[in-house]
Amino acid sequence: MAETVPHDLIIIGGGPGGYTAGIYAQRAALKTVLIEKGIPGGQLNNTDEVENWPGTEKISGSELALKFSQHAAAYGLEVMNREVVGVEPGLSLHTVTLDNGEAFTAHAVILATGGSPKKMGIPGEDQYYGKGVSYCAVCDGFFFRDKTVVVVGGGDSALEESLYLAKLAKQVYIAHRRDAFRAGMILQKRVLNEKRITVLWNTVLTEIQADAQGVNGVITKNTLDGATATLATDGVFVFIGFEPNNALVPAGTRMNANGYVIGDEKCETNTPGIFAIGDLKEKYAKQIVTAAADGCTAALAAAHYIENKKSGA
Repeated sequence: MAETVPHDLIIIGGGPGGYTAGIYAQRAALKTVLIEKGIPGGQLNNTDEVENWPGTEKISGSELALKFSQHAAAYGLEVMNREVVGVEPGLSLHTVTLDNGEAFTAHAVILATGGSPKKMGIPGEDQYYGKGVSYCAVCDGFFFRDKTVVVVGGGDSALEESLYLAKLAKQVYIAHRRDAFRAGMILQKRVLNEKRITVLWNTVLTEIQADAQGVNGVITKNTLDGATATLATDGVFVFIGFEPNNALVPAGTRMNANGYVIGDEKCETNTPGIFAIGDLKEKYAKQIVTAAADGCTAALAAAHYIENKKSGA
């Protein structure tokens, strides 16, 4: 059953966008609950160092995540550690259902569910996940101290994680399908100047191999001439982008061809009172700072929407 007194706002997801929305919602005196199934900060906890958060030259992802949750707690934000299994829009109120069957209603809902790492879809990737295949260098890098690893990707995340792994591994290979990185120039310079990192340009992985001890090699393919080779490695770290976690997006919500939610300048979807922010939303740049900006925008817009709704405007 749904609770007797509805919330003004329910925020689903506890990443930078969700917590920023929570802070602004508390400042607007909205009856708000933030629901997060994992740890505060979401994907931020998988980042070793953050160097592009304004006002802070360098901070670990886990420390910044903690600061987000502490800031929200100081404003008295209610946080619930549960999994949301359904969001049902209503003419008057929207209903959010949890995995334990409990349901809550609210005038507005902010979807801040983020994204998940994309997979290569090659033989051995799923089979050897946790046995040498990883999507988080901060989580698993320790296990590859003084070993050889292959990083797949060419964006900011791939290069950041490669630099982190270079502190631990004896050799880091970066396999990138193109002849130039997409990452920022500062990261590119650091990677190209790191002696423990070797870049394999125009290269993709076609198979991950393993024995009883775990991953022991990969088969690579040159994207220009099709030549294949076998490369010995102890681990494979994949950073080729993210896919939106859109399973909770209500039916009828506008999304683009890649599954990202389409919203207006207020982050509101085509369903009144339902907002989408952060990595779930279609936008040009997916960064911590833009997720936080979305959270601010959506919370302010939700407060205005709720005020008008209650006043009958």
